Amino acid sequence: MSSQTDFIPLQICVLTVSDSRTLDTDSSGDYLVESLTGAGHGIAERALLPDDRYAMRALVSKWIADPVVDGILVTGGTGFTGRDSTPEALLPLLDKEMPGFGELFRAVSVEEIGTSSLQSRAFAGLANATFVFALPGSTSACRTAWEKIVRHQLDARTKPCNLATIRPRLKEA
Repeated sequence: MSSQTDFIPLQICVLTVSDSRTLDTDSSGDYLVESLTGAGHGIAERALLPDDRYAMRALVSKWIADPVVDGILVTGGTGFTGRDSTPEALLPLLDKEMPGFGELFRAVSVEEIGTSSLQSRAFAGLANATFVFALPGSTSACRTAWEKIVRHQLDARTKPCNLATIRPRLKEA
């Protein structure tokens, strides 16, 4: 049995939502993959989809249903423009929302982008014992989310508590 000070590698999927990027030009997805693997986590799958709520919902539903997948990081589609639909696509899939993530992300973003942080609809939650994080599409926003919040919560060594160590208890009745 692991103590809370042992690292627990998780299997994470990365999805980029963009109408203009390709896997070759996806710096945000690249950053997340490099950060996750650099921290010791595995990449279960990586994908890029246009901002289409039904395509997003289908792929993320598939990942949520896969018992190998511990978490999903989605980048893009969290703004206010007409095509931004990540919250509308994925919030209905969540069993539990994690309101503190979006609140904390916007709070730490104020240091970097000021009041423009209010335009972010970043969110997180839990679906079928799988963590889902929806981040803005910019690489700098992904860096902020990873460095200031996500990497710590996916690391079992973070005290007093973290998401990695509670994963085995998520399906308790």
